[in-house]
Amino acid sequence: MHHAFFEELERARLDSLVDRRFAAAEALHAADYQLINPGGAVVTREEYLGGLALGDIRYVLFEPVSEIQVLSSESAAAVRYLARIEIQFKGGGSDSGVFWHTDIYCLRDGLWQAVWSQATRTAST
Repeated sequence: MHHAFFEELERARLDSLVDRRFAAAEALHAADYQLINPGGAVVTREEYLGGLALGDIRYVLFEPVSEIQVLSSESAAAVRYLARIEIQFKGGGSDSGVFWHTDIYCLRDGLWQAVWSQATRTAST
């Protein structure tokens, strides 16, 4: 697969989260998906997408602010970039900043799905 394919795939994943299109988000996240959030917690797909669906968290902004770098093989790919994220929490809290974001995609049953993600706050935010 080409770099542009994975860049578009990652942008589609981010858009599905910000726009709260949960069917699209579910299709782009593997059943065993895990996110390591900036606080170091492991978040499952069910917890992550469920929290978005319930309004516990809501992305106001989640967009790359650097080139999306890609390493790929026939059945796996890693994407890495700097992202500006603005998030609101149920009850009125919020957070924003620039984060290194890394996603691992795997080809499963003909579909490319995110399996692991990790977000790390940059020192400047």
